[in-house]
Amino acid sequence: MRRILMGWMVVMTVFLFGANDGTRVIPLGKTRFKVIDKAGKEKIVDLRGKDFIVISLREKGADGAAYAVDGDGVVWWAASISSGAKGHETPSGIFPVLRKERYHMSKQHPDPKGVNNMDFSLFFTNRGHALHMGNTNAMSHGCIHVGEKGASAMFKWATPVTKVVVTREHYLPYVYHDLGKAGYRVTKKTPQYIRNYLKTMKPVAPSVEDQIPVPAKKEDNRSKKHSGDMF
Repeated sequence: MRRILMGWMVVMTVFLFGANDGTRVIPLGKTRFKVIDKAGKEKIVDLRGKDFIVISLREKGADGAAYAVDGDGVVWWAASISSGAKGHETPSGIFPVLRKERYHMSKQHPDPKGVNNMDFSLFFTNRGHALHMGNTNAMSHGCIHVGEKGASAMFKWATPVTKVVVTREHYLPYVYHDLGKAGYRVTKKTPQYIRNYLKTMKPVAPSVEDQIPVPAKKEDNRSKKHSGDMF
């Protein structure tokens, strides 16, 4: 047990790039990211061959969406989100999934009616930040709100080795072609802020690296239907 705990401490130390505020994450492609820490030190992180979730925050200059990318390079889910309001900004960085809780109520911000307000939680910081089911039309105290379908799908799929990439930059240009192949389309349910961005967005053609699939080594427990709440 002691070895296991020490192992988790090592993993948290290696991947908790965004533990301190001021970290910047810049997408360079579907799987590659430049991480700049508070001191200005840069590092390129390539998540090719790994399962990860990209959260492009609901802020100016970002998508306001979450994307689930499997180890084989498939962007298999996309959903609109809301994130931290001014004064409660969600920290950016690359994090591990620290724990999962199917049913949960916030201790700091409990629901007055006594009902769970953080179901399908994927906690990714030791300060309580999580991706969970919530109202995407309301900004949060720092967590990521996702609709029930998206929160449920990503909760079932994510494991302790899944990474959570939080960025204040646009990510959609790098996966736009993938989403089109998966059947995503603009509909009446598409949020207006996403429609507005699509008018000026310039999709980035998939790179050679992105087109070379890396077989996932774990059991495929993705949703059978590639669909989400964004398009």
